[in-house]
Amino acid sequence: MERVFNFSAGPSMLPLPVLERAAGEMTNYRGSGMSVMEMSHRSPVYDQIITDAEANFRKLLNIPQNYKVLFLQGGASTQFAAVPLNLMNKNKKADYILSGQFSSKAFEEAKKYGDAYAVASSKSEKFSFVPFVSREQFRADADYVHICMNNTIYGTKFPYLPDCGEIPLVADLSSCIASEPIDITKFGLIYAGAQKNIAPAGLTVVIVREDLIGNARPETPTMLDYKVMADNNSMYNTPPCYCIYMLGLVCEWLLSIGGLEEIKKRNETKAKLLYDYLDSQDYYFAPVRKDCRSMMNVTFVSGSEELDKLFVKEATAAGLVNLKGHRSVGGMRASIYNAMPYEGVEALVAFMKKFAAQHPKE
Repeated sequence: MERVFNFSAGPSMLPLPVLERAAGEMTNYRGSGMSVMEMSHRSPVYDQIITDAEANFRKLLNIPQNYKVLFLQGGASTQFAAVPLNLMNKNKKADYILSGQFSSKAFEEAKKYGDAYAVASSKSEKFSFVPFVSREQFRADADYVHICMNNTIYGTKFPYLPDCGEIPLVADLSSCIASEPIDITKFGLIYAGAQKNIAPAGLTVVIVREDLIGNARPETPTMLDYKVMADNNSMYNTPPCYCIYMLGLVCEWLLSIGGLEEIKKRNETKAKLLYDYLDSQDYYFAPVRKDCRSMMNVTFVSGSEELDKLFVKEATAAGLVNLKGHRSVGGMRASIYNAMPYEGVEALVAFMKKFAAQHPKE
């Protein structure tokens, strides 16, 4: 069977050159006589793998030296607790902007550890846009401000960075990390589950400014203490070795094609193709406000649950898989991350036109 166009929101597509390279190194990594999955994380061979992976990740994202990069486990959801345990430690206050399911979950988790406050929410409008929050709306004594930069389920993205003043900005970048250049210095901490854009499931990346490390609350589990992980170079325990190796390969691939500037151009071109089609017809409807549209996750509906189900079924048969929308919102969702080629979006648009012609609405 030929490879399909996989529109999954995560775990998602990985670049074919990366998969082919990993396949070639699967049983014997560079003459070591073993797979990366088999070797000790304390071995010199693996030490070079993780060192190179971090170096290339830093180069790709232009991460300043005063930020630590941590390779962790537990998914982005574990960071919902780790962030307040490490950062909600001065005034026991944190401000959250609720723009989707994951920022809402992070907010509910933070409430267990202190005074977490929802500054704004778009829940009443089914998270169809990102609320705008001005600097004076944040509490001056908040320990941090939290956002989820891209909302995988609803297909929205922050069109701006909140002005927090001196308050550290914390961002969940799980579904948009490495999709375009960002200024790391605008953030106190960034975290991301890797399985949407940069590596297989199992790895979580944290980029944290050094001055925010070392003040974890006393009850913080050792495994969630950023200082412990930083002091041990992400190897306090056995790390997700193979996922880190794959992250390194993805970073090398991105650097080889021109880095984040080039992948941004590719992503914008793919998203424009799909959104332009959605805006040109009336068979499908895109529920997201235009100024908040995600470049990574495009959501749309036909207006009929029966047609939506049929669309997903026929698309799957045509080699366009995992287009079913999240169970909480229904409809369709095309996740067009870095690894999705332009040809995949072309094929999707062609199928959408064909489906609309073959299944007219009453």
